[in-house]
Amino acid sequence: MTEAGGMPPKQSPSSRSAAFGPSTGAQVAAAIDELAKINPELATRLARLTMVLAGESVRNRRLANSLTVALSSAGTSTHTQAKQRNTSRRTRRTAGPWDPFMVYEQEGEGELRRRLADLELEQLRDIIAEHGMDNDRLAMKWKDVNRVIDRIVSRVVDRAAKGDAFR
Repeated sequence: MTEAGGMPPKQSPSSRSAAFGPSTGAQVAAAIDELAKINPELATRLARLTMVLAGESVRNRRLANSLTVALSSAGTSTHTQAKQRNTSRRTRRTAGPWDPFMVYEQEGEGELRRRLADLELEQLRDIIAEHGMDNDRLAMKWKDVNRVIDRIVSRVVDRAAKGDAFR
């Protein structure tokens, strides 16, 4: 992995271009070569760090996306920013305001429906997302609040009764 003297082995310009792109790989190699003249130990450590980060980023898309966001500059083009947004995972929804299973267990279906009716559509969707109540991927698209409430109540009642046949 390293040559004598602790530096990573030199690559041919063509193999560097294939790995990093024509200018990026050459720029990194040149910068590390310059640093090696002044501080060989630091150059070796930076080369290893770069290789590890690059290798892990290839295997782990989440790490690659996190590094992209962390290292992006304010001057990034809008095309690049749009591409980054499209490739990153969607953010998770916030947790629901309360646990519908606890309300059902402690106070019953009527109180569950009453409390759900007090919530806004997005809060109802938060509950659905948090508790995995949208297996068919339809409920998150619904605009009718009563339909969403019916889905939540149906799933809560079904899950609460699950296993009753064995009791």
